[in-house]
Amino acid sequence: MEAAIAKADTLIEALGWIRQFRDKITVIKLGGSVMEDDAALRHVLLDIVFMETVGMRPVVVHGAGAAISRAMEAAGLQARFVQGRRYTDAATLEVVEQVLAVETNQWLARQIEELGGRAMNLNFRTTNVLFGQQLQLTGDDGAPLDLGFVGAVTRVERSVIENLCYAGQVPVIPSMCIDPHGQKLNVNADTAATAVAQALGAEKLVYLSDVNGVRRDKHDPDSLIHSLSAREARELIRNRSIDAGMIPKVEACLETLERGVHKVHIIDGRLRHSLLLEIYTTTGVGTQIVRDE
Repeated sequence: MEAAIAKADTLIEALGWIRQFRDKITVIKLGGSVMEDDAALRHVLLDIVFMETVGMRPVVVHGAGAAISRAMEAAGLQARFVQGRRYTDAATLEVVEQVLAVETNQWLARQIEELGGRAMNLNFRTTNVLFGQQLQLTGDDGAPLDLGFVGAVTRVERSVIENLCYAGQVPVIPSMCIDPHGQKLNVNADTAATAVAQALGAEKLVYLSDVNGVRRDKHDPDSLIHSLSAREARELIRNRSIDAGMIPKVEACLETLERGVHKVHIIDGRLRHSLLLEIYTTTGVGTQIVRDE
């Protein structure tokens, strides 16, 4: 009986959050180690089905980095990275599209439906919603870097995504875009998710990571900071309390807040039901970064 009462208490705790976030869009970035862990990924997708069932509007943006690297190796192609971006020549682009925008994209939508949800995969063969241009970066010497067919999202087909959300379907979007000349481009999944969240004016953007969030001591999981204002996050970057590897992600979070998204979360996607625990409990299990008052 005590166990049953505890379950009821958990549902009551979740009730307030369910009401607060009903009809609100949450963008979830899937990638990294979560995509390589079948059990963790299944629990994440089950959480997404739950969110849609209780009235939230989840939107999934995903990468497939490890699967792409394996497919390139099988094809005899050497993977290389420039400033964290995969160098994408014509042969690599073909592999990226097949693995990311076709196989992984279709598989994720199928898995959501097998778990009882409804999903629509949005890719070049169905309906593309990400448009952009070739990404221009410079090296330390100020000279332009050759990234190949790597892009930055400049426009999101907002109406298509919103219509699917309000029809009770989960949009599943691969991190690729197309330029005005019809050229397909490979896009970093974090930046693609950021662009989608900004375009939709999302309530939340959730990065599923392989750490439990922002820590005061990077080696100590118990030093997790559950909530940060934008001002506090900038101060932690300034005084180097935030680990160098976490800085780009936190900076992307801050930029996202500045462009209208209300909250950004960094959570460990390998933790069972981490999405539900972060969104529907008072304390959460990761770090939320919020706009300054």
